[in-house]
Amino acid sequence: MPKFGPERLNKGTQFARLEILGVASYKSEAWSARKIPFAIRFPFLVDVLLLLGSFWAQTREQQPRPARGKMRALVAVKRVVDYAVKVRVKPDKTGIDLNNVKMSMNPFCEIAVEEGLRLKEKGHISELVAVSAGPDKASETLRQALAMGADRAIHLKTDLRTDQELQPLAVAKLLAKIVEKETPSVVLLGKQAIDDDSNQTGALLAGLLKWPQAGCASKVEVDEGKTALQVEREVDAGIQEVKVPLPAVVTADLRLNEPRYATLPNLMKAKKKPMEVVDASSFGIDLAPRLQVLKVEEPPARAGGVKVNSIDELIDKLKNEAKVL
Repeated sequence: MPKFGPERLNKGTQFARLEILGVASYKSEAWSARKIPFAIRFPFLVDVLLLLGSFWAQTREQQPRPARGKMRALVAVKRVVDYAVKVRVKPDKTGIDLNNVKMSMNPFCEIAVEEGLRLKEKGHISELVAVSAGPDKASETLRQALAMGADRAIHLKTDLRTDQELQPLAVAKLLAKIVEKETPSVVLLGKQAIDDDSNQTGALLAGLLKWPQAGCASKVEVDEGKTALQVEREVDAGIQEVKVPLPAVVTADLRLNEPRYATLPNLMKAKKKPMEVVDASSFGIDLAPRLQVLKVEEPPARAGGVKVNSIDELIDKLKNEAKVL
């Protein structure tokens, strides 16, 4: 008959001993037969049960954990001129000079990525997919989103300039194709890009998908059943609270959150995360711009201020020179 005792018990069998024999705790590692009279009567049977329990415990540890949520989120990001850079106009005034200019992720898109990560950390979504349309260097913006915490990325490759030629309607149509493929429950975007300030892509995408949209979001919460979003929107009159059923499109406002920084270790890890590159022209979408930029000019130089000696002189200048009274 096989020997049964404490030397046969590993971590898994100790768990099984507590589970099978109903012993609440042990004061020492020495196995006491007085506490388990069943083991004295049927030692071989108990040994078999403990070995099965050990195998079950080890198998359970090896199995992958189930996803924390059942929803998938898609977040769109755009590569723009860094907000701290003073832009230069081309000599022919056809657009902004992008040569040797620092580029970065659109600040509103960065806020949208952060909100997606927070929804994932709360267990509302299981996967966050970043998508961007643009030239080869748009992959750098996607790598930043991956470094922040996105799971994978999709690069819609095109040679069109994203600040003038690739316009909101074309971007919305491309995103609609990705939505059909990925079937997300929520699509997150920045409310606008700081290069063209169109504030159109989110609304156009919602219209193409026939989904509800919550724009200018300053707070996003998921209901208990994960069937709707409670969104606080910033409007002219104050804060508007809306409830939108899922799937839905949400555009992020400036005060929705404060994005996290992508650390150097996460930047290194982002290089190993999957990024799918798809030719934007493969979708059969007409990407031709609907609007033509006629001329781009720098704002006029601001005139220097002057000091006045009296209220009467101030009023005279406001009336006759500034023409504001």
